[in-house]
Order: sequence, then structure tokens, then C-alpha cells
Amino acid sequence: MRRFAPLAQALAAAACAVVFMGCAPNPPPRWVEGGAPLVIGAARWDREDEDSIEITATGEVLEDGDPVFLVDRAGRVVDDDREPVAILLPDGHVAGPDNVLLGRVGHNNAAPPGSAAAWLTILPNGQAVVFDSDGEREADGVWRGCDGPKRRTCTLVMHMLRMRYYRDHRGGGVTFGVGVGVGL
Repeated sequence: MRRFAPLAQALAAAACAVVFMGCAPNPPPRWVEGGAPLVIGAARWDREDEDSIEITATGEVLEDGDPVFLVDRAGRVVDDDREPVAILLPDGHVAGPDNVLLGRVGHNNAAPPGSAAAWLTILPNGQAVVFDSDGEREADGVWRGCDGPKRRTCTLVMHMLRMRYYRDHRGGGVTFGVGVGVGL
């Protein structure tokens, strides 16, 4: 445990600096220049047991008509207060404020932080599929309007909503284990 003392001291000092200085988190990397280009267009995700998700032509993401966040053509995601939430980088990584890794997003699938295995996908027919911690597939509704290059935008939206779900429903934090799925 002694060999970790300098790391613990450094982390404690950094935490104190943030508390005392009242610093806001740094925006994700490449925030100003933007990340991966996205095609934005109207789309709708009708989920099985949840409210519908709508992406407007301007990139606003609505849940049952209420704004959740906004996605722009440069891969940036902002909350309803227009504060940076994440950016989809050109290599597929999703970065959050203070360069926190939030997983990876491809054209039609996404993986959680620390995993190479997908936890969701959108099939060519628009069917949304999620994978449980055992890798079992489960249908999660249908996307409409996510054809062609717009599918990556829908995949990013689905990924960000899944990250939010686990943050909100798993005691305030997300922990990821080895393999497919989310460790609880």
C-alpha cells in the first residue's frame, strides 16, 4: 500500500484544488474544432417499455417531448443548459469533460468504457438491440429515420442515453467489468 501513497496524495491535492478553486470541468478534447462529422436529421426511437426518443432536424434529442441533450454535426453533445457532455472523436472514442473516456461508438454499435464488446447495436431494419451482462440479446424497440449515415448519430444518442441510465439507476456511478455488459 505504501507504493501508492504518492498517487493518493496527488489525487487528494487535485481534489482539494478543485474544491477550493471552484473550477469547472474542462470541456472534452477537440471541443472547439469538433470531433467526428455526423449527419443530423429527424429520427425517432420507439422503445418497448420506455418513452419515445426523438432527434429533431436541428439535433435536439427529446424524451417524450422533453429536451435531454443536443447533438451537433461536429460530434459534440451538450446538455439542456448547453454545457459540454461528450464528443465523438474521429477514431470512435467518446470523451467527456476532463477527458473521461465514455466508450466507443461505431456506425451501428457502441461499447461501454473499458470494453471492446458492444453493449448495443442498431440493425439494418432499425431494430435496437442491447446486450445484457451475459451477452444475451434483447430487443429495445425500433429506430425510424436512421438510415445510411444518420445511423451513427442514432447510435451515439442511444449510447449516451444508456450511459445516463446506468449513471442514474446504479447508485450514481457506472462501473464496468471485463467482458460484455456492465458490472454492478
